[in-house]
Amino acid sequence: MLNYAILVFAIGALGGLVLAAHVLRNKFAPWLLSLLHAGLGATGLILLILMLVQGNAPQQVLIAFILLLAAALGGFFLASFHLRKKLPPKAIVAVHAGVAVVGFLTLVSVFL
Repeated sequence: MLNYAILVFAIGALGGLVLAAHVLRNKFAPWLLSLLHAGLGATGLILLILMLVQGNAPQQVLIAFILLLAAALGGFFLASFHLRKKLPPKAIVAVHAGVAVVGFLTLVSVFL
């Protein structure tokens, strides 16, 4: 299940790069891509929850889950700008991406 979570988050991260590139160029990101990015993130979080509920997940999985959950909450905040037809602050986009990357790398560190 960990492999699937990592794969889902990796694909979601590719979409996140495209979304961030739009914002950094002062353009609105495609709403459909935003929804896909959010859906992949939610799927990854659900997979991590399932691992944690089973009780045999390493501590890095819990840490990664908390970080990725924080990134998801930041993503909802970013989506609120889109809904209000405003570009989000670039600093918030950078923090969202940074937290997500640290969470992803923490998850991948289970294999190291």
